[in-house]
Amino acid sequence: MSKKRIAKPGGLGDVIENITTATGIKKAVDLFSEVTGIDCGCDARKEKLNKMFKFEVNCLTKDEYEQLSSLLKKGAFTNQDNRTFTAIYNRVLNRKDDVTYCQSCLIDRVKKMRKLLKEYQDELNNI
Repeated sequence: MSKKRIAKPGGLGDVIENITTATGIKKAVDLFSEVTGIDCGCDARKEKLNKMFKFEVNCLTKDEYEQLSSLLKKGAFTNQDNRTFTAIYNRVLNRKDDVTYCQSCLIDRVKKMRKLLKEYQDELNNI
């Protein structure tokens, strides 16, 4: 028996749909909607949640790519570097995080951006 492959979620609405499908809740709601003729509103709710909480990553601009490459080569960030890094981090990852001076928090953010930068560089090499 082959398992149905679940698409990578684009946002919170997709995650909720995947959970309700896996647990059988979606099937029950769909049956109820079919029998009663009442729309459950699941599709509209899913789209709204996907827009509010999307998981997409925005592409780096050329300027951001150059700034990020330069920042990540440094051993430490100045306050201005941290603000620039956070602005890029927030835009690319659709976040609204404040500048952090917590060392472990900053290290986590840098790891994410290094991974993203590597993927970006790999894509450029494949063009």
